[in-house]
Amino acid sequence: MQKLVVLTGAGISAESGIKTFRDAGGLWEGHDIMEVASWQGWVKNRELVLDFYNQRRRNLKDSKPNSAHFALAELQKKYEVTIITQNVDNLHEQAGSQKIVHLHGELTKSRGTIRPHNVCEIEGTELNLGDKCEKGSQLRPHIVWFGEEVPEMEIAMEITSQADILLIIGTSMVVYPAASLLNYASLNIPIYYIDPNIPDFKFGKNVVHIKEKATVGMEVFMTKHLP
Repeated sequence: MQKLVVLTGAGISAESGIKTFRDAGGLWEGHDIMEVASWQGWVKNRELVLDFYNQRRRNLKDSKPNSAHFALAELQKKYEVTIITQNVDNLHEQAGSQKIVHLHGELTKSRGTIRPHNVCEIEGTELNLGDKCEKGSQLRPHIVWFGEEVPEMEIAMEITSQADILLIIGTSMVVYPAASLLNYASLNIPIYYIDPNIPDFKFGKNVVHIKEKATVGMEVFMTKHLP
């Protein structure tokens, strides 16, 4: 069974109503990104950071996987599929995909401030001041903030290096270190890029650009390009 590795970004979840990471002005829901997605922001105002991610969880609760998510789950019948996502939502899981690497963390989980490996599920949508891990430290969102290491990166690099087919959906591939994963794919494997925009990286002869949003692009891929 061939190994199909899928890199997904905000574009696949946007069609499910998940608001994208940031707009062109560098703001996220009216907040400076560093206020809500950095250790410095956390130290400065924990309540603001917790409330911000509580809002994101409420948004996720009202969102459902779209046809692109379900199509990827369907491909598991024919391929060994691993999804490497920059998204922190759980829509891939909801759609039925089994092997998922979350590069930037998971919105539905929290971890201890002092012991980052102490990860647990969040009950409901709220994480508040005073919610502590079993070791007594304040719980924080299980999100990789700016300036923090991406713990799943080495795993993602190894998975990408073993791909027989690479499928990229809804990401500009400009955010590092995730963007560097392209460098680990074998030179001559087929690569399919689904996004309505032209990316900043240069196309090789082995890249097929499907200039559509994720849901339409997956239909095109499944009907016209599926190896």
